[in-house]
Amino acid sequence: MKYVKLLARLVLGMFMTYAGTAHLTIARQEFVAQVPTWIQFSPAFTDFVVLASGVVEIALGLSMLFMVKRFRPLVGTLLALFYILIFPGNINQYVNHIDAFNLNTDNARLIRLFFQPVLIAWALWSTNGWKYCKQLIQKQHNENRE
Repeated sequence: MKYVKLLARLVLGMFMTYAGTAHLTIARQEFVAQVPTWIQFSPAFTDFVVLASGVVEIALGLSMLFMVKRFRPLVGTLLALFYILIFPGNINQYVNHIDAFNLNTDNARLIRLFFQPVLIAWALWSTNGWKYCKQLIQKQHNENRE
């Protein structure tokens, strides 16, 4: 199981590093389609969102690949949180029928929505982020009881 988790973490790290690099280069316009319309205040701000999210993806991807064992659960939790934060972009693409990344039908865009929880679980499972989140919740619960 140890090697399966290692492979899963490395594949996800490579995927995130590639996706982040694509934000900054070859797929920049495709990622513009992912920015929810309700935060597209101006073309410059929309481009900033794409570039900033690309930098975050690269940082998280490289962290998944090279982070020391002690910090992996934190990195996995941050990656899961990132997936949650970008989910409105996927919903926006579906609701507004926006074609991007070869998601040119409502069915394809809908299927993609169901893949996001898989990415969240993948990030948490491959880094032991589940245990880390459980410890954080328990710590918060104990502090509230005091």
